[in-house]
Amino acid sequence: MNRRETVIAALNHRETRPVPYTLGLTGQALEKLVQYSGDPAVEGKLGSYMTEIYYAGRPRELPGRPGYFRDDFGVLWNRNGADKDIGVIDGLVIEDIEDNSYRFPPMDEQWLREELEKLCAAHTDQFRVADFGFTLFERCWTLMGMENVLAGMLTCPDALENFFDRLVDFWLPIIDIVLEYDVDAVQFGDDWGQQHGLIMGPDHWRRFIKPRLARLYGRVKSKGKFVLQHSCGDCREIFPDLIEIGLDCYQTFQPEIYDITYMKSRYGKNICFWGGISTQRCLPRLNPRGVQEEIVRVAKILSPGGGYILAPTHAVPGDVPPENILAMAEVFQHQEKFF
Repeated sequence: MNRRETVIAALNHRETRPVPYTLGLTGQALEKLVQYSGDPAVEGKLGSYMTEIYYAGRPRELPGRPGYFRDDFGVLWNRNGADKDIGVIDGLVIEDIEDNSYRFPPMDEQWLREELEKLCAAHTDQFRVADFGFTLFERCWTLMGMENVLAGMLTCPDALENFFDRLVDFWLPIIDIVLEYDVDAVQFGDDWGQQHGLIMGPDHWRRFIKPRLARLYGRVKSKGKFVLQHSCGDCREIFPDLIEIGLDCYQTFQPEIYDITYMKSRYGKNICFWGGISTQRCLPRLNPRGVQEEIVRVAKILSPGGGYILAPTHAVPGDVPPENILAMAEVFQHQEKFF
């Protein structure tokens, strides 16, 4: 099987050897890895089984304001702190949830189609993903502020539901364009979890997020494509809901949060797990041998019966030593030597 076929097998809960994997890096981690390895092309040699286009508003740096980026939605991002890849929001675009005239930006259809055409024209056997970040909850709070959105779930729920509905109406035509192309999956990015439990709790998630997410998932599934969902944190309370509305694969699967043995036995026949190699504890803290031993441990738990994509739990951050990244890549690329 080629890489695409191997990912599809995993998503269909068929066990494969090798286990499909991805290995994404933040800009800071990549810079350190290039310096350490002396190879400017090192990222392209990691061999990930998946390739993607990504849209999360296309933040562009402001002239004369180093480190400040404004995205298509009008959100200002400050990347002068520790996070150089995303940053933190600087100010609010929407001050009043109940009284605002915000209009969503028109999608640059030419740009989107060009990105999709490049993705599909690339001479690669990788699994193709259209990845949309800051989909619902995250897009809402980046515009309005986290505290205002959470308070709004109690004080002005109707206005907030209306805004979420408008967000779905923004995304659906974009998804329709994607589904014209030979992509394998659509991924939605929307962080709901904390280290323990959901940010908004399961009841509010089910009211504000679930029905809108079901509409997005349904559009993708109507064309026979896979649905992938990224959410950091502890989402165990809503796994049955995600399965119910059609999720195929959950990323990121953090072993410092989940009992991975239990989650595999409880949900492994219904959903694929993507991740499992901790960017909080394993990769930044262990030595290269320890990293490799942890990868083997996790893979032996999650890969039997398929339904697993081997990967770090997030794009590898800048605090991970380059030698640990290379040790991880060695296991990923030469699984027959390790497990």
